[in-house]
Amino acid sequence: MNIVFSRDSQVRGMDNTVANTEKYFGQFCSLLAAYTRKTARLRDKADQLVKQLIDFANSENPELRATMRGFAEDLAKVQDYRQAQVERLETKVVNPLKLYGAQIKQTRAEIKKFKRVQNREIKQLEKLEKLRQKSPWDRQMIGQAETRVQRAAMDSSRTTLQLEETVDAFQRQKLKDLQTFFSNFVTIEMVFHAKALEVYSSAFQTLEKYDLERDLQDFRAKMQGVYGHYNTQPLANTNPSPSVLQSLASQGTLQVQLCRANEDPEHPHANHGRFSLHDWGLRGQSAHCVCGQGGYLMLPGHSL
Repeated sequence: MNIVFSRDSQVRGMDNTVANTEKYFGQFCSLLAAYTRKTARLRDKADQLVKQLIDFANSENPELRATMRGFAEDLAKVQDYRQAQVERLETKVVNPLKLYGAQIKQTRAEIKKFKRVQNREIKQLEKLEKLRQKSPWDRQMIGQAETRVQRAAMDSSRTTLQLEETVDAFQRQKLKDLQTFFSNFVTIEMVFHAKALEVYSSAFQTLEKYDLERDLQDFRAKMQGVYGHYNTQPLANTNPSPSVLQSLASQGTLQVQLCRANEDPEHPHANHGRFSLHDWGLRGQSAHCVCGQGGYLMLPGHSL
């Protein structure tokens, strides 16, 4: 009986190992699946931010529009990397954890099989003890009962060895898989953050290069053209002087250059897979409303 109790204690330890694995691997799977879904939602929100940046850029002056367009393209590129991050987490971490339940189920079946064999051994021992107490003189019946006990004990010993091998292999595989799952997780995260840091550095440089003063000058020129800050006294000659023409021409030329810079086919913006920024109406927009035909700044009440 002591051997039976020893085996029972051993099996309980194996059962606890499998139950512990089932509990925590299930929690890992649930949490990592939620982590992946949150990352996908973050990607979707960033996509919305990119679209809003483009819509905002379309309403601004050329200097800010170019800056916001470059910034939006970098942000869109980060979301491409985030999409790859989501797909890799799903493939290399979450799905293998989901499939781990089948292996746990198979190991549990082996433990149940051993418990059935062990229960038969215990029943044969109990019958033998009862027979010895009721009929201690019936050597034939006691001998047959002892034979059945020996057979049950042999089956139990053989099943115990098989179960030990099964649970040992299960534990080895569990430890190896745990190492693989989280190594994959860390690698995926490192790759994403390394690439994202590179793109974010580019985005930072784009924002740093933004010329605020030039944008303000453009804005002031635009406001002057809209509101018309003119002398209220009648003008004897409505034609502008040559110096004014020269100033307006140079200013108009600058605006036309900015307009053409936005339409330059030699500097197309790349399509990063999930985004096409030109589809949002960025190509071929004029610099601003005071850039007239022929490159001159057209003012109300004046003609060139």
